[in-house]
Order: sequence, then C-alpha cells, then structure tokens
Amino acid sequence: MRTVAMALPEGSMLFEAAAAFEVFGSDHSDLAGSWYSFSVCGAKGTRVGDWLRADPALGFDAVAAARTVIVPAWRDIGEKPQGELIDALRAAHAAGARIVSLCTGAFVLAAAGLLDGRRATTHWAHADRLAALHPRVTVDAGVLFTDEGSVLTSAGKAAGMDLCLHIVRADHGATVANALARRLVTPPHRDGGQAQFIPAPVAHGRDHPLAELLPWVLARLDQPLTVEDLARQAGMSSRNLARHFHAVTGTAPLRWLLSQRVRQAQELLESSDESIERIAARTGMGTSATLRRHFTRVTGLPPEAYRRTFGAS
Repeated sequence: MRTVAMALPEGSMLFEAAAAFEVFGSDHSDLAGSWYSFSVCGAKGTRVGDWLRADPALGFDAVAAARTVIVPAWRDIGEKPQGELIDALRAAHAAGARIVSLCTGAFVLAAAGLLDGRRATTHWAHADRLAALHPRVTVDAGVLFTDEGSVLTSAGKAAGMDLCLHIVRADHGATVANALARRLVTPPHRDGGQAQFIPAPVAHGRDHPLAELLPWVLARLDQPLTVEDLARQAGMSSRNLARHFHAVTGTAPLRWLLSQRVRQAQELLESSDESIERIAARTGMGTSATLRRHFTRVTGLPPEAYRRTFGAS
C-alpha cells in the first residue's frame, strides 16, 4: 500500500492537499526502512485553493496503478466530479487499492459509488448534505475519521492529519507514527471526535409554534423539566409538542433539551473555572456523574478533557 497517488480534482483545497503531501510525499525514510512513493495525478492547471494552479506530472489514468489513493478536500461539492477521475477511482478500488478521502473529498468517493453501504464522514458542516445526496452512505458526523478497510474518510481540516497518521500507524507501526507526529508538532492520536466541535442547534426566529417556548426553556435549564412541563407551557398536548419539535429542531423535546444542557456545559467549561459539580447543577444534570455520562456521549470527551482543550488559559 506504499505507492501513494494523490488525485487532485479541479477545485481541491490547499490545506488538505498539503497535509497529505507532508505525510506521504516528504522524505521520512529516516523513521522507517522505506517510505512512500508519492505522485500527484490530475489535469494540467488544476485549481488548488484560491490562488494556486498545479501542474501534476501524471494524469488520472495513473491513479489505477497506485496502492493507496488520496482525494483531498473538494470545494465544488454540489457539482459532479470529473468523469476521468471517477473512472480512475473505480478502477483503483477494483484493483485492490486503498482509497482515502480528506474532508469533503468524501463527496468524490460517494459520487464514484465507493461509499455505498459503508460508514463515512466529512466536515460536520457538510455531513447533512452528503447524507442527502447519497442516501446509501451511512454518514457519521461525530468522528474524526472512519476506516472501512479499503475505504477511509476523514472529517474536516485538521482531521485529515489524524487520518494520515492513522494510515502511517497501520503501515509502519505506532513507534514510527508517533515519531512522525512529533516531527509535525501534532498529537499522534486525539481523544474524542468531531462532535466536540459541532455547535448544538438552536432554533432562531419567531415564525414557528415554539418561538416563545424555546427561550423559556433555555432560561430554565437548571430546573428539572419534563415533556409535560414543556407541553403545558406551550399550551398544547405532548403529542403536538413532539410533532412541532421535530419540525422545528429536527429532534424530540427531551433530546433537544439534553443538547442544550450540554451546549451550556460546554460554554461554562470554556469560560469559567466552576467545578464540575456546580456546572452539573447549573445545567440541570443534577450530579457530576450524570454530566460526565451525557457530556462524554455527546461530545466524545469527558468534561475535564474538554476544559483542558477549549478552556480559557
């Protein structure tokens, strides 16, 4: 798998392409007996980022000969990828190559049909779009990367480096991957997942049936609220409340309430030095154990680790 080709679609993003080149295209042979043979494939004058034009030495037809193929982030997610790129990815996959996407490169893999029936991820801001355009793909917006064996995908931006290091770890072992991470001044493995970066949705505006209820709830997150409490305040039945909640927020009342409690806990962990017990009380979680359980499930990190990562210094 150490013959690596980066397939550059028109409109590739510079950050992810550069990250892949730094890991696989730079000479790190001092860390292992042999490093990767790296090539860039695409059309002459391919647009990369807002200002760079690349002149790959090889065309997309060379992709089929690689054992690992990397597709970096792609700007034009609403467009159909180049036909020759799709054909090359399918041919490489059929020949047994490992196919990797970084960030929105997942849209290219999905267009080629390589994610059908598989779990995949992309940048959280585009996960819903990927799921809508490609319903046969199981989109997981909460992880940093997925590894389905022959097909791997990463979440947005820096998560591409997480996946690249994961591949190095699989090919060369943890010692080499850790040494490379130190050289790149990046963690060899990050705890948690992409969910810790996703803002909890809050419905805005006043043109929906819950316009008065939602602010009322947000002002009382420290109180033990039930569905019946919310329905009574809204002046509707619990069944109607559930129907309106799904239409406005896309989820059930108690699930939305929990997401807002976690969102408030995130803000308090970032901006204050209050104890976990106090934050649990202020967010209506009751106990620190309850807060830790729900917070870790939603964000992928325990509260203490989240504070170390995102708290004010």
